[in-house]
Amino acid sequence: MFAQRWLRAVVIALVAAVAATGGIGSAFAQPATAAANKVVVQVNDADPIKWNLALNNARNLQADLGAKNVDIEIVAYGPGIGMLKADTVVGNRIGEALGSGVKIVACENTMRGQKLTKSDMLEGIGYVNAGVVEIMQRQQQGWTYLRP
Repeated sequence: MFAQRWLRAVVIALVAAVAATGGIGSAFAQPATAAANKVVVQVNDADPIKWNLALNNARNLQADLGAKNVDIEIVAYGPGIGMLKADTVVGNRIGEALGSGVKIVACENTMRGQKLTKSDMLEGIGYVNAGVVEIMQRQQQGWTYLRP
């Protein structure tokens, strides 16, 4: 009898908790702090002009939408990975973007192909196994794709 009452109390508590959070779908939804606008930016060119354009796009998105209202991830692979090396000409701009909340990631497949290690790269950047897979997955998650 005690076990039945206990189980019933647990079920009632779970139903109440799910109802209080807005239902089962809400229980697995992204946190309320997640930005409504999400943009993934592809950079696979070694051209500093393209990198500056991507960084300008990120800055303009944050200025127009508010930095807290947009998640931006710049994914670098192929020849574009060179602009994330420690000695890059756009290092200061990348540091500013990182400081403003832009996520910048390097493709580890490309790094292996170019025999680069994390110690060769700028501090503060992130890493993904495959840049093209990261872009594809972000798009599947509803992120807007941008290629400057």
